[in-house]
Amino acid sequence: MNVLRDLFKDYRFAFSFCVLVVLLIMACLSFFAPYDPSLWGVVPRDMHPSLKYLLGTDSNGQDIFWMSTFAVRNSLFIALIAATVSRVIAILVGMVAGYVGGTTDRVLMFVTDSLLVIPLFLIMVMLSMLVREYMNLLVLALLLAAFGWAWDARVIRSLILSLREREFTNTAILSGTGTIPLVLNEYMPFATPLVFSTLINNMSWAIGLEMTLAILGLVKMSIPTLGTMLYWAINYQAILLGRWWWVLTPVILSIFLFVALYWLSVSISEYMDPRTRIQRVGA
Repeated sequence: MNVLRDLFKDYRFAFSFCVLVVLLIMACLSFFAPYDPSLWGVVPRDMHPSLKYLLGTDSNGQDIFWMSTFAVRNSLFIALIAATVSRVIAILVGMVAGYVGGTTDRVLMFVTDSLLVIPLFLIMVMLSMLVREYMNLLVLALLLAAFGWAWDARVIRSLILSLREREFTNTAILSGTGTIPLVLNEYMPFATPLVFSTLINNMSWAIGLEMTLAILGLVKMSIPTLGTMLYWAINYQAILLGRWWWVLTPVILSIFLFVALYWLSVSISEYMDPRTRIQRVGA
């Protein structure tokens, strides 16, 4: 409770928490939706927002409010899976490379640097085209995770290289502490703020890249996400036809989600850093 009270003193965390709670409620509402999101023509087309249709309907004959609940749920699912899997890879690669060093470090950093210098977006586009037939939510999340860890692994490696030269590392090694206990007990407390920060930032990256691939038509259009909602709105020229309720729904939801994730990352990172926490909360 004390942690939450201290975090809520930061307006950025309070705003992010409220936005994410609202989005999570929307995601949970999708389980009670009266419509199948894969069906078209279940409601009248191109209806303005009203009491019956809170956010109106689209040209596919779908209720935009209920579609947005599915879109938020699926986008968050993709982001969580992609960010979690890529964090595991980044932590393993970064810590092993930083602590072991030598040939292992050079090999792992060669792979990491290769992923950093290649045109990632073009690779993602080509792979999406190849596996488009099998592009469900899990496949898309794992595809994003496979390319979303390289930069963070290098940052974690730099942290471990610094920690390896400190006195407590030599003391732990001389006292007989094993590698795994040393990493978990001594290094992880230093790396945790960085891991949390990169986790949330990677969620934003995954959502943004999914939206980009969806707008290009490289994912399954029958699966509602924030990206596919925006794709259909653009495809049916919602802006030119003045159907603002259709195109603004995924845009506004995406903006609030990106801002909330960014502020949440910054706020938690500052709180977990003892220096900034003392400055903000007070000693």
